[in-house]
Amino acid sequence: MLSLSIAARFLRKSPVQSILIAAGIAVGIGVQVFLGSLIIGLQESLVDQTIGSSSQVTVQAKQQGASVDYTAQVKDTIASQSQITTQVPVRQFSAILRQGSDTVPLQLTGGELAQLDTIYDISGKTVAGTAALSGSDIVLGQDLADKYGLKPGQTITLVQPDGKTLDEQISALVDFGSAQANLSLGFTSAAVAKQVLGYTDQQYSEIQTQVSNVFDSVQVADGLQAEPAMQDLKVTEWQAENADLLQALQSQSTSSYTIQFFVLVAVALGIASTLAISAVQKTRQIGILKAMGMRDRQTGRIFLWQAAILGLVGSGVGVALGVALITLFSLSGASFSFSPKPSFTVISFVVGVLVALASSLIPSRRTTKLDPIEVIQGG
Repeated sequence: MLSLSIAARFLRKSPVQSILIAAGIAVGIGVQVFLGSLIIGLQESLVDQTIGSSSQVTVQAKQQGASVDYTAQVKDTIASQSQITTQVPVRQFSAILRQGSDTVPLQLTGGELAQLDTIYDISGKTVAGTAALSGSDIVLGQDLADKYGLKPGQTITLVQPDGKTLDEQISALVDFGSAQANLSLGFTSAAVAKQVLGYTDQQYSEIQTQVSNVFDSVQVADGLQAEPAMQDLKVTEWQAENADLLQALQSQSTSSYTIQFFVLVAVALGIASTLAISAVQKTRQIGILKAMGMRDRQTGRIFLWQAAILGLVGSGVGVALGVALITLFSLSGASFSFSPKPSFTVISFVVGVLVALASSLIPSRRTTKLDPIEVIQGG
């Protein structure tokens, strides 16, 4: 390992230069780890806030407004899709809440609380009262309650689509994370929704599901639609209905990749130029080594080893710097926090080392072409 030994000696002979190169790599990789993790975290947060508490793949009747027969075959077919993590049959209807001279339209979803929690997390988002959906219980949004002075335990009267009235008792107030949702959404028992809609025990408005990877919803929906039990039903998924959100996520990713690319280019140029200068500075030493019998490949490897050492040290420090920046950001009191992404961090480390190695190719090839006699004669 003569080339490695000489490379290490060259680095020790120019400590300031070596530290500056390693620092440049560290800053570049640190920025990459921080920025990449930030963008990924932002995307995960945005997706969670927008579709995390909603149906991601939905089974409906082909005819709008018709009911879905939730048979054992349909249930088993949905369960057979490995990426579907939960399936919740719901009954949905509209009603009007009258408060004084105001009329408030509500979109109500009827179902079993335990099942609804797997999608909407009603129990976890309760801010007042105790979430329950039995008998005449109803769960409403916090903003609606604040606007009209509603409280848990209070009975309200709703006007159904057919004009009949429905008395419901507020069991809990929930913060859905959206002002619009808090003003217009509500949950009732499955029995009340069944009565209002005139459904049988097997009939539902739709079956809502969630998938393990939200971006695989298209494949899951296509696979589900192809099943024989689904031929008379319509399967939709969130991506087809949220084109603007997808475009925003793609724009974020593009911006992140562009910035990271130019950061790596800057790091590569810095390493390449510094190693090129080092190769010029070490021309006489390389010439002497060649005159003593060192082969061209061995002299070329000196700068490859230098780049490898600098890449490993710089990338390692850069990963630590990136993690430190993420920790400081999370502790700064910002409303949004995120954590380092292990896979992305490992990729950033490997990319940093590869960029360093690639940057050494020019000075490495330069040294292999040196004529030791000309170098020594030139002084």
